[in-house]
Amino acid sequence: MRPTTYLPVLLALLAPSLRLNGTARAEESKARPNIVFILADDLGINDLGCYGRKDHDTPRLDRLARQGLRFTSAYAEPVCSPSRAALLTGKAPARLHLTTFLPGRPDTPAQKLLHPRIELQLPLKEKTVARLLKEAGYTTACLGKWHLGGTGFGPDKYGFDVVHAGQANTPPSETEGGKGEYDLTHHALQFLDSNKGRPFFLYLAHNNPHIPLGAKLELVKKYRDAFNPTYAAMVNTLDICVGQVLDKLDELRLADRTLLVFASDNGGLHVLESPDSPATHNTPFRAGKGFLYEGGLRVPWIVRWPGHVPAGQTSDAPVSMTDWTPTLLDACGVKPSEKLDGVSLVPLLEGGKLPTRSLFWHFPHYTNQGGRPAGVVRDSDWKLIEHYEDGYIELIHLARDVGETRNLAQAEPKWAAELKARLRAWRKEVGAQENTPNPQFDAALHKQLYEDLDASKLKPAATAAAMRPELEAWRKAMNAVLPTKRDP
Repeated sequence: MRPTTYLPVLLALLAPSLRLNGTARAEESKARPNIVFILADDLGINDLGCYGRKDHDTPRLDRLARQGLRFTSAYAEPVCSPSRAALLTGKAPARLHLTTFLPGRPDTPAQKLLHPRIELQLPLKEKTVARLLKEAGYTTACLGKWHLGGTGFGPDKYGFDVVHAGQANTPPSETEGGKGEYDLTHHALQFLDSNKGRPFFLYLAHNNPHIPLGAKLELVKKYRDAFNPTYAAMVNTLDICVGQVLDKLDELRLADRTLLVFASDNGGLHVLESPDSPATHNTPFRAGKGFLYEGGLRVPWIVRWPGHVPAGQTSDAPVSMTDWTPTLLDACGVKPSEKLDGVSLVPLLEGGKLPTRSLFWHFPHYTNQGGRPAGVVRDSDWKLIEHYEDGYIELIHLARDVGETRNLAQAEPKWAAELKARLRAWRKEVGAQENTPNPQFDAALHKQLYEDLDASKLKPAATAAAMRPELEAWRKAMNAVLPTKRDP
C-alpha cells in the first residue's frame, strides 16, 4: 500500500482528538473574561448614590453596584500618576520612584524638605498588565487620560494596541460634556463593536470630574441645590457615559463574559484649587486629594463579574491599586512575569478571604492641595502616619475614629513603635526615595501655608460657594510661592 493511502485512515483516527482540542480551545477562549476597567479622575469616596451621596444622581453606577461587589475600604494613592502606575504594574509607586503627579509640584521656599527627583515617566522596562494580556492574545485599548509620560512614553509603548487620548477639557454642548466624556465613550463603543469576537482589555480613563469643572448648563441648573452644582452635573454625566458602555455590553451579549471595574484614582478635591472648587467633600473622612488621610486615599470601587462575583455584596477588606494587575492576570489565567507588590483579589471576589497583610504608602511630596511629605501603614484597623518634616507620628484606630481626630500614639506606644518600625523596614525594602533639607526654607511662609490653615482639618460648609471666601487668600499664597516661568 502506498504511503498516501494511510492518510484517510490517520485523519479518521485523529478526528475525535482534533475536535476535542478545538472544543477545548473554544471553551478556554470563552472562559477567559473580557476586561473593562473604567477609571474616574478625582472622584471622591462618597460621590456616588450607592455610597450614600444624596445630592448626586448616579442611577447606572448604583445599579452596577447592585449587580456586583462594592468596596468600602478600597485605597488609591493621594494623587493620580502613582495610582495609575500602581494599577497598571502591580508595583508600589515607591518601588517605581514615581510617587507624585507628573511632573510634580515645584520646590518652593515654604517647604522644610525638598522633593526627591522622581521618574518623570513609567519606565519602559515595566511589564504592564496590558502588555502581559496582549502577549496572552488579548486586544488592548487605552482611551483617555494616561499621565504616565509624554512623547515617547505613551500607552502604545506599554502594550496598548488602540490609543485615543481625547481632550481633557471640552466646551459643553448638546453632544459633549465638559471633559470629553462622550468622545471617549464613542471610541469605547467602537472598540467593543470591533472586538466582540475576541478577548479584549479596555482601559477607559475619564478626565471627569477633575478641575476645571464643566458640564452642560441644563444639568448644572438641575443640580443647583447640590454642594457644588457643576460637580454634581459632571458626576451625572459620568454616570450617563458609563451607562452607555454597560448598554453596549448588553447589546453585544458580552456582559456575562466581562469582568468590569469602576474606580477612582484618588480622593475627591476638598479645597479651593480652581475658581469653581472645592469640588466635593469626603464626609465623614478627613481631608481629600493630596493627603494621606482617608479622604485622600479611600475611593469607590465597584466590580461586576457574572458567575464569579455574587450580586449585591459589599466588602470592607482593605485593598489597594497594586492589587489590580495580579487580579486581572489571575482572572484571565495569565501569570505575572515577576513578583508584584499587590495580590490577586479573585478569591475575595468569589466570596473568599484574603491573607492578612499590611498596606503601605510613601509620599515624600508637598501638594497643590496643602499636603505634606508623609508615609502610612495600615494594619487591620490600625493606621500610622509618619510625617517626614519632623518625625511626628499619628496612630489612628479607624474602626473607632474614621474621621482621624484622635491620635493614640502616646496611649498605645507599643502599637506605634511596631508600626513605625514596619513602615521604615518596608521603605528600605522597596528602595524608597528620601527627602533632603531645603537650604532655602522660609519658616514664615511655611507657617502661612501649612500651619495657620491646615487644609487637612478643613470642614465643609453647606455649599462649595460658601467656602471660597475664607480660602481665597490661602490659595493665592499657595500659588504665589511657585516659581515663575522665565522667558527663553
